[in-house]
Amino acid sequence: MRELTDEEINQLEDNGCTAEDWTAVQVDEDFRPAYVRNTHFFGDIEIGALDNNIEVAPGFMLHSGIYNATLRNVSMGNNCLVRNIGQYINNYTLGDDCYVSNVAVMETTDGATYGQGNIISVLNEVGPGNVMFYRDINAQTAAFMVKYANNARVRECLRQMIAGEVQQQRPERGCLGNKVKVTNTREIVNTVIESDCEVDGASRLSDCTLLSSTGNGVYVGTGVIAENTIISEGCSVINSVKIQDCFVGEQCQLSNGFTASASVFFANSFMSNGEACAAFCGPFTASHHKSTLLIGGMFSFYNAGSATNFSNHAYKMGPLHWGVLERGCKTASGAYLLMPAHLGAFSVCFGKLMHHPDTRNLPFSYLIAGGDTMYLVPGRNITTVGLYRDIRKWPQRDMRPKQAQKSIVNFDWLSPYTVDEILRGKQVLEALRQASGDNVTAYNYHEYVIKATSLQKGINAYDMALRIYMGAVLKRQMRVDAELNAPQGETGKGAWTDLAGLLMPLSEEEHLCDDLLLGNIATTVELNRRLRDIAAHYEEYRWAWTYSLICQYYGISTIAPADAERIHADYVEARRQWIDAIRKDARREFDMGDVQPDVLNKFLAQLDAESNFEEA
Repeated sequence: MRELTDEEINQLEDNGCTAEDWTAVQVDEDFRPAYVRNTHFFGDIEIGALDNNIEVAPGFMLHSGIYNATLRNVSMGNNCLVRNIGQYINNYTLGDDCYVSNVAVMETTDGATYGQGNIISVLNEVGPGNVMFYRDINAQTAAFMVKYANNARVRECLRQMIAGEVQQQRPERGCLGNKVKVTNTREIVNTVIESDCEVDGASRLSDCTLLSSTGNGVYVGTGVIAENTIISEGCSVINSVKIQDCFVGEQCQLSNGFTASASVFFANSFMSNGEACAAFCGPFTASHHKSTLLIGGMFSFYNAGSATNFSNHAYKMGPLHWGVLERGCKTASGAYLLMPAHLGAFSVCFGKLMHHPDTRNLPFSYLIAGGDTMYLVPGRNITTVGLYRDIRKWPQRDMRPKQAQKSIVNFDWLSPYTVDEILRGKQVLEALRQASGDNVTAYNYHEYVIKATSLQKGINAYDMALRIYMGAVLKRQMRVDAELNAPQGETGKGAWTDLAGLLMPLSEEEHLCDDLLLGNIATTVELNRRLRDIAAHYEEYRWAWTYSLICQYYGISTIAPADAERIHADYVEARRQWIDAIRKDARREFDMGDVQPDVLNKFLAQLDAESNFEEA
């Protein structure tokens, strides 16, 4: 960089430019003043090369330059185009090849946070803060913060770690990365916009950070207002969305007037029309309806219905629906919901989704209101078309590039976490049957009624799922250990937990806490590395848990070749029973007249092909 020559200053003044102090304007060695017009400079200014055209719209190129603008304390990289600035750009740094046009104000003020280091309260909108924002937060670290918010030592350890990193990384002023477009926008205040991001038509971005990875930027569209918010790689926020104190994770879409405050959204979530407050929206959370309010709840693999509308969730063979949720989820929207993959303690009532402590050991169940009686239908959702479709569709809907997958998502519908609940559910039903006998028409379970036929079907469904799980894990293990040796370590044999998509032994979560307190994990990078290491050992930990389950279920101490053959035979039989039950569910829906024959036939053909996976 160098100072302007007298000749360049004269030419700039002839072009309608002024400066508070021309000596404070630094330019590239090959600066070309012809491309700077009607511009007013204040404070320290740096202008890079103005040599090339830049693309302002597909196929539409304009030469780099500065036109009709007021700049104060601005540093510009090479080949930027800045034009038609209504008021000013103040205290900002622009990278190379940026396009800033028709913007009223872009500035950095004292006390800028860029959305980082803020603490919000999710799950309890009037409670103390429990999630602290930083650029690389993911579903697991956020869930960990929420889970241990009442553990003062863990909480303060995390906050000190994050606050130190945020302070160290915080830029002195707002900045745009390379190839950033900011057009037709009113206010950009205290905001960092990383490379390859685009803001077009937004109303206001204040104390925000827009993140990107290579070729995977953020798009913010018309009418958007975002305050104290971080928006991650690959996100789209458009059509008058209003968000405050939010974190938007990678590849999320927010649109059509959706509003949110003090909420977090992770990994492929889709929010449109409705509202969220103090919501923890884990991977694959969706809301499409204007009347939907997600408040004070934890959601994942979940589609929020509209008030008492359940058709969006009850249909099965039509267009793919969202409809699976994670343990710990609740909603004030009154949605009817099919039961999930990552389940746990949930039940369904027409018109209302409820979390009942008394039903926590009866997963994949329906709770149906009939007058003043609440009927519990245990395990019913295991054999529905809806669950079958959900199991297969979620991996296909993960739109995140591999280099930008911050949140960890385990798509297994049968895992030590869910199978443990299934095992407990089977034990509860068998205990009820033993206590009341077989010659009854219904069983009472706390304040719920289970019909005798439903109880027996529930036992069968749970047992079928157990045999499918054990056989599938055994089959996978034989690929890496044909001898089926007993697990060497103890990790995985105890209780498991679901940390917002990361299925893990509870002991590993406890070790994580210990290492934080001992200083063995001192940075967020190390924290994320540990979480990914746990995910990488999932199959090893799963085998440790499953080996014990198999021995317990079959009454053996080790798995001999003859045992493996028996387990595999049970797996094939159970899997065929499962497919047959789903086939019946599909035909039942077809008989209701809601499905076209070609849709049914296509789905049945898919089921017929399931036998190909029995020996795979």
